[in-house]
Amino acid sequence: MTLPHLPVLTGRDAAAADEVAVLLRGAAPLGVAFSGGVDSSLLLALAVRALGAEQVVAVLGVSPSLAADERAGAHEVAAFIGARVVEVATYEGESAAYRANGPDRCFHCKDELFTRISDEVAAEHGLAAVAYGENADDARRPDRPGSRAATEHRVLRPLADAGLDKAAVRRLARALGLPSADKPAAPCLASRIPHFEEVSPAKLGQIERAEKALRGLGFGDCRVRHHGEVARVELPAEDIARAASGELREAVLNAVRAAGFRMVAVDLAGIQSGAFTLPLVSATGGGRHG
Repeated sequence: MTLPHLPVLTGRDAAAADEVAVLLRGAAPLGVAFSGGVDSSLLLALAVRALGAEQVVAVLGVSPSLAADERAGAHEVAAFIGARVVEVATYEGESAAYRANGPDRCFHCKDELFTRISDEVAAEHGLAAVAYGENADDARRPDRPGSRAATEHRVLRPLADAGLDKAAVRRLARALGLPSADKPAAPCLASRIPHFEEVSPAKLGQIERAEKALRGLGFGDCRVRHHGEVARVELPAEDIARAASGELREAVLNAVRAAGFRMVAVDLAGIQSGAFTLPLVSATGGGRHG
């Protein structure tokens, strides 16, 4: 199906989109677990392309771990694609296992989301299936316990099954002109808290305020790791010197302190995906379900 407001795909992009369409055959009406990130945005666009907008609903989980800016951005992307959005409140924070923040925290979060979709969205919208945006690279990583929740809830992962890795996802998103095509990865706010330190709304609020302030200073890709009174700021390598020099240094310091931290450190290692989880699952041999 061709959407008049989206560019027509050609060559390998068209072939990849067609493969996803084949995987979604018989899945309508389809619910897409949607965050507004590039993976779920591409999945939503390809699902609408394959099944039609009236047969797809984007399901956005809302909780203290979702930053307000991310929530608003998700609605903007869905509107661009032409997809309906259903928000569902999730209550992972009421789970002691989630708050305990072990390496399996993402399992408890995704399990809550998929349970809420099953209980509150599937019947109302007559969903035949639910899909989420795992890509082929993430499917090979050992620090993605949320994948186990998807398996247990029989959630589809058509991007991964079609062999679309991160580079292919970005390429296709750009080809479709999606607003999130070049959006930096934005894991949930809870991922900024070291494992085995409790996840709480207060900590999540601090992180959200600090990161929003840094984005306001021009740091589009940033993560603020919560170490009690210390905020460890991760930035792309090219932004580290800029953050620590001149007047901007004082602005960064004041912005993060205003979020409730007493001390501010800029990590010379830069942005680190899986910084807290990978060392633990590698040490324990926990695999992707660790």
